[in-house]
Amino acid sequence: MILTLTPNPAIDESYQVPGITLDTSHRVPMPLWRAGGKGINVARVLEQLGYRALALFPSGGTSGEALCSELQAAHLAHHAVPVSGQTRRSMAFHDPQANTTTLFNQSGEPLRQEDIQALENEFIRLLPTCRAVTINGSWPPHTPADLLPRLITAARRAGVWVLADASGEALLQAARAGAVLKPNEHELREATGCSSLFQGARQLLELGAPAVFASAGADGLYHFAPSQPVTHALLPQALSGNPTGAGDSAVAALAASALQGLEIEPTLRRAVAWSAATVLMPTAGAVHSSYRQLAREVICQTPPTDAHH
Repeated sequence: MILTLTPNPAIDESYQVPGITLDTSHRVPMPLWRAGGKGINVARVLEQLGYRALALFPSGGTSGEALCSELQAAHLAHHAVPVSGQTRRSMAFHDPQANTTTLFNQSGEPLRQEDIQALENEFIRLLPTCRAVTINGSWPPHTPADLLPRLITAARRAGVWVLADASGEALLQAARAGAVLKPNEHELREATGCSSLFQGARQLLELGAPAVFASAGADGLYHFAPSQPVTHALLPQALSGNPTGAGDSAVAALAASALQGLEIEPTLRRAVAWSAATVLMPTAGAVHSSYRQLAREVICQTPPTDAHH
């Protein structure tokens, strides 16, 4: 089984707004909404494609109740840890005319010490039941800096493959704790201060990450690991659609591939295809039926060692 931890879940609302104009009023249809957060999206994709997954997350308030009700209706295996604060909301505004998506993500309410302890206890309790763990997305404000490294260390000591999809200082902490990393190019550059994707990935490897999978939008996915050549995978053409959740589908593919012990090239093909197939869907956490065909179209190559992205 694959355990996904979403420290800061959300009710995801997706609005379709043709011709978005700033500083004016828009009348919009009711949004599509569903339980969201990166780890929940990962679990949805895994379940859709036939892998056993369990979504772990804190949940509080009326929005937390709505989140759990939606997951129950969707028959997604999940474990909610009750907390005192309200579960946050995330709003995506997609303009099909301009093919742009603008996100407004609430930061969430801080967790109390007893909430943090309960979440950590449940994470550790579930480790013996799984073979892979993904820790996904942002943390509520004022979460102790040592919590993420503690969780990664606990998973590694249990012999569980662990991936962190993090940003900022948390990405550096996850590298030091020895997690596989899946930043996008902006997160990687921001956290490391490097202008080059290659240099930033090398810095994360030097900190202790066993592997870095760096996503670069339409430019595909890069794999970096110590003493291995860089591998780059991409589709020959960019797909238009809603990119929300594409990175989560790549994480799902990486976890599923780790579970099966796949080599790097088929792993990258799967990750690029699942990610691209999510762009074709209206909401995150779902993969278009063309994912198998897309995997056959993925190009894998070794870029020049002096390349700069």
